Amino acid sequence: MDGLSFFCNFAAVLNSKIINNMKRFFSLAILLVAAFSGAQAQNVQLHYDLGHNLYNDLSSRTTVTTTVEMFKPDTWGSTFMFTDIDYKNDGTIGAYWEIAREFNLTKNKQWAAHVEYNGGVGSGETPGGYYGNRYQHSVLLGGAWNWASKDFSKTFSVQLMYKYYFKNGHTGAHPYNSFQLTEVWGTTFAHGLCTFSGFCDVWYDPDVNGKLIMVSEPQFWFNLNTLKGMKNVNLSLGSEVEISNNFVWNDRGEHNRFYAIPTVAAKWTF
Repeated sequence: MDGLSFFCNFAAVLNSKIINNMKRFFSLAILLVAAFSGAQAQNVQLHYDLGHNLYNDLSSRTTVTTTVEMFKPDTWGSTFMFTDIDYKNDGTIGAYWEIAREFNLTKNKQWAAHVEYNGGVGSGETPGGYYGNRYQHSVLLGGAWNWASKDFSKTFSVQLMYKYYFKNGHTGAHPYNSFQLTEVWGTTFAHGLCTFSGFCDVWYDPDVNGKLIMVSEPQFWFNLNTLKGMKNVNLSLGSEVEISNNFVWNDRGEHNRFYAIPTVAAKWTF
């Protein structure tokens, strides 16, 4: 389904309450991207998550997330990082970040050594107050193969990595050895108007059904700076769909289901 058809079909099922929420969301989006305009990041995204509207067992799911991304190539390779920050009405409830460094192994820069760290914190609410928790963090080490078209309008990367999870003293989660396969892609087309990008991660977890977790987050964007009279407006409007299996925790405290959760999103590119 193309991006335009997705929005048309999805709009048909929105009730008036959700529409009002999204009006407030886009007003907030404009304010937030303006506030971040001095940050040294490649883009800032604001997502309104529709999981709690589409699934009865995700009623407590966070509705608003901001993402800050940076990608910086250099002589030796490249650095990539992103931070997701989740919000509820009374404030920030959690943050998750990943940072990855690649070192070129070949002259054409297609093969690289890859090292990465993943970690974050979250919080929840009880009748008597709040509680906090540290996510089980991990380090990854492996190799990457990278490809880009001559004009960089199309990119693709595959990474195969050893992954080590550290012990989490708060939850009692044990340390273990794992592996992860990651694919990352991006393509811009229609004279720069549209961008389709995203990633897919698959990794080993001994405690889930089938012992594999899968997460993919394809994004589709309309880039407004390609429109007449909007050359310097680096705002994009679009959507992300979080497609996952054995990943999302639901209201029953389980993470053994498949979900496809869309967002309505805005992005400012620096």
